[in-house]
Amino acid sequence: MDEQLRWLDGLAQAALVRTRAASTAELEAEFRERVRALGAPLGALVWEAGPGGALADVPGGAHDGAPPPSPSRAPFAGVPFLVKDLALEIEGTPFSEGSRWAEGTVSTHTQELALRHSRAGLVTVGKTATCEFGLAPHCEPAAHGPVRNPWELTRSTSGSSGGSAAAVAAGIVPMAHGNDLGGSLRYPAAWCGVFGFKPSRGLVPMGPAYGDIVGGFAVEHALTRSVRDSAALLDAVAGPQPGDPYAAAGEPGGCLAALADGPGRLRIAATATPRGGQDVDPAWAGALEDTVGLLARLGHTVTEGAPAALGRDGHRAMAAVYRGAADWIRVYWTRRTGREPGEGDIEPYTRALFERGRRLGAGEYLAGVEELQRFSRRTAGFFSDVDVWLTPAMGGPPVPLGTLTGTEDEPLRGEKAAGGFLMFDAEYANITGGPAMSVPAGLDAHGLPVAVALLGRPGDDARLMALAAQLEAARPWAHLHPRLEAH
Repeated sequence: MDEQLRWLDGLAQAALVRTRAASTAELEAEFRERVRALGAPLGALVWEAGPGGALADVPGGAHDGAPPPSPSRAPFAGVPFLVKDLALEIEGTPFSEGSRWAEGTVSTHTQELALRHSRAGLVTVGKTATCEFGLAPHCEPAAHGPVRNPWELTRSTSGSSGGSAAAVAAGIVPMAHGNDLGGSLRYPAAWCGVFGFKPSRGLVPMGPAYGDIVGGFAVEHALTRSVRDSAALLDAVAGPQPGDPYAAAGEPGGCLAALADGPGRLRIAATATPRGGQDVDPAWAGALEDTVGLLARLGHTVTEGAPAALGRDGHRAMAAVYRGAADWIRVYWTRRTGREPGEGDIEPYTRALFERGRRLGAGEYLAGVEELQRFSRRTAGFFSDVDVWLTPAMGGPPVPLGTLTGTEDEPLRGEKAAGGFLMFDAEYANITGGPAMSVPAGLDAHGLPVAVALLGRPGDDARLMALAAQLEAARPWAHLHPRLEAH
């Protein structure tokens, strides 16, 4: 493998194509070499496209033809890219969302976002693993086997975008697609030491298959090695599609330009105290403390604080929304496959969620949505006095593989164990529709990544990106690589 090329971000790789220092074919060949060398130990990929990528023959895409496209039109011309096998479909490719029940499904349409990836110059060379239907905070699907954390192969990546996070962290690709319904971009970014950004609601289209997913909780974007890649990609794909149910709070575009302009002086509320009273690992609490000091030196005002707690009604509402999501998945795939899941088709945890979802009334779901909308309005008051909310991204380091999976005897075992590290309200960004991100904050004493999470008000994507770039410049992470050996 070309080690120098392996660790370049997407914009740097595209610059090689633009200046003819490398060709699209050479970048693709390097990707395939990395898959041969690193793919088996990681388990991050579930499907690899043929030459030219998955959209080579799909109408509406745009690939390397004669001269490379201009940077403004296709900032990532020729760069290999992976998509998570969840929600984002590409015509003619396998699509199973991490489940044996859905194996054999082939997509018959292409999502608008996949076309926009292609028009940005990205070459979609494969698909990454997810937990079954994206329902759990791990990436250990029974259908494909576990994705292993590149920093220590016996540990979890978290989920559900763990396959994409592992592929980026290991240097297989500079960036990969992911999605986020309650932290699924940010959790694996934190444990894998990469940058994960959740955009504002409505900024990235989900059509034609979906108007939204779970009342606007779910969003699409990517995990990247650099902040500028995330910003440039969001600029390239953001914007409404006719018929979208939401208008984004902010104007599409401008994220990359904001990196140069800077975020200005921000009012930041920070807390390292979980609402549930759990113990926070000292390294993760220390990352928050170090970041508070760094932000103060950068000229920001940092005070102790947090939005109002969800409370009993809010937690009941969250449970209703998540149960509704599980039942929607059951109904969706029953219609698509033409049958209910049989014995061995789904994992114990998924079966338990489906059973809980079946018992939920439609009125309970809508009442839950309404309660969370009221909570969003209360949280908006917090963000009238504060620009950004800062916490540790997780409560501790990556857990051993198997910790977060259910068993036949104890299907909810992993859900209970997740409370030991999912303790800082990542779902607030999905409830309110605001942007949020996980930003690398170095390594702990054992050489494992630590990270902080930051959440902004809806529409403040560009300013939040600019803050991430400021932290990246002051405390770089691009030189930190896992010691994953080629096999």
